[in-house]
Amino acid sequence: MNYMHFFTTVIIIWALAACAPKPFEPTAGPVAQIAIARVEGMPNEPAPYAMKDWYQVARDFDAYVYDFSQTGDYLPLIWLDPNQRNLDQSTFGIFTALGDIRQGVGKNLEAHEGLGVLGSILGATLVGIDKSNQDGRNYVRMARNYFNKDTGWNIIMNFTNPAGHIGGGYGNDWWYDVYNNVLFYAVGNYYPDAGYDTIMQIVAEQFYKSDSILGDNYSYSFFDFKNMQPGTNHIVPQEDAAAGYAFILYAAYQKFGDEKYLQAAQHALRVLANQPENRFYEILMPFGAYVAARMNAEQGTDFDVQRLINWTLDGDATNRTGWGALSDNWGGYDVHGVIGSTDHNGGYGFLMNTFDVACPFAALVRYDQRYARAVGKWLLNAANAARMFYPYEMPDSLQAIPDHKAVTKNLIAYEGIIKESTYEQFKGITPFVQGDGPNWAPGMPPETMFSVYGSAHVGIFGGIIRKTNVEKIVQVDCRKTDMFRQYDAYPTWLYFNPYPEAKSVRIDLGAEAVDVYDAIGRELLQRGVKGEITFDIPSDAARLLVLVPAGSRYTQQGNMLLANDVPIDFRYNNITK
Repeated sequence: MNYMHFFTTVIIIWALAACAPKPFEPTAGPVAQIAIARVEGMPNEPAPYAMKDWYQVARDFDAYVYDFSQTGDYLPLIWLDPNQRNLDQSTFGIFTALGDIRQGVGKNLEAHEGLGVLGSILGATLVGIDKSNQDGRNYVRMARNYFNKDTGWNIIMNFTNPAGHIGGGYGNDWWYDVYNNVLFYAVGNYYPDAGYDTIMQIVAEQFYKSDSILGDNYSYSFFDFKNMQPGTNHIVPQEDAAAGYAFILYAAYQKFGDEKYLQAAQHALRVLANQPENRFYEILMPFGAYVAARMNAEQGTDFDVQRLINWTLDGDATNRTGWGALSDNWGGYDVHGVIGSTDHNGGYGFLMNTFDVACPFAALVRYDQRYARAVGKWLLNAANAARMFYPYEMPDSLQAIPDHKAVTKNLIAYEGIIKESTYEQFKGITPFVQGDGPNWAPGMPPETMFSVYGSAHVGIFGGIIRKTNVEKIVQVDCRKTDMFRQYDAYPTWLYFNPYPEAKSVRIDLGAEAVDVYDAIGRELLQRGVKGEITFDIPSDAARLLVLVPAGSRYTQQGNMLLANDVPIDFRYNNITK
């Protein structure tokens, strides 16, 4: 044996090992979670518990509603609109509610709502359905007709034509006009080649100009985008329109790169943040929280994210009094987390609003993981309670029209859940699922209690929520609804463990090896793993896992921890906060 050669080899190996870079070890401390008072009042384990497969519900909803061949009472639920309003193309509509006598073939082909159409396109997209090429139709391009060029407003509105208007919410109720543009931008995020860019830029200009006119006063019921002036009417002021402005203008900044959009987005958000009291009206407030968290991470601002989350959930709004999240048990049913009125007949929650708050909240925790546990716990409660809107999930004795539910296929839900019904014949029954459709116009059939346009947003839950091997622990995709990102992003999954003991969760990472980084504990749980793995979650705690390609180079840039120049922790600053 050549001992000299052996020892030389050993020395070389030792030297190479000594010089090899050490594996990255996070040095920042764990992230302390911020408690949200309204969420703390909700149970860790809502009951009775039954988590729907929201992904499958969303896919089945799309197959049902977008099927022109359906026959029977109130079917099909979709129709073509050949009027070519605003653009030289036909478009389509879906019913607002089952059996709405104001809409559809033989009634009014232009009486279709952007909230339903855009919500259904967005929801289907989030569960993997390509709405730009479905059965030979490009529904994404068809939805551009909601751009109200013919009226001179030059924004996305809830109807393509004022003559097609079927009720409130056309140019006189601000959230309709703002939120439809939020939805249009959201759809545009997922279909960059759909011909949305020109419209999106015009919309951005309209919102930029109106923000300049509004200044520091958003206390109006609506804004006239044709004459560029705000207005008031019988509807209370909606200061949280500023949150929708912030979302649209910040998205426009990320897409088009014009600094004036960034400045206007920050201005709108400051106006909202400076409100002396909660002015949550319908749906826009949580988008303000999301944009605030993003701007803090990406632009170095210091907006109070917690305040905007509280205003979304607390239920103490002073314009639309009591608007927020329900936190109660009605007749043995936990309704915690559902969004709506906390004081109308003891509480009245709505399905669409509940779905839609999850859209910005899930993405928010990527930028500020201090709220991961609160968002995870709220979403567990909300997603559990949301199943109760569906007619086959509730006893017949607790719903308004159980004899009519077959046509829903358990895919079209009731509009709302209420503590005490607004209908005299159902007084004293709690909880109770119903809808307001029969009150919209004379002759409305009872089936209008089933909300097609509200149910259309189910893909938001379907796109972000998956069950795990542990009951009551769900996986939340925090990247899915994070739109117009400034930076690339790796898969980011939130898990909340509601149990008083640690739980082991099994997940499938796929075929490519990854490092599993927990952005809350600030630790690499596993390195170079793929396929099925398990990891532990401490009791009553959350984990925010970022799946980083194995072998990545970790660096720090300001407050951000990056892997291959992709941020994986926006608050990584070597301190425990």
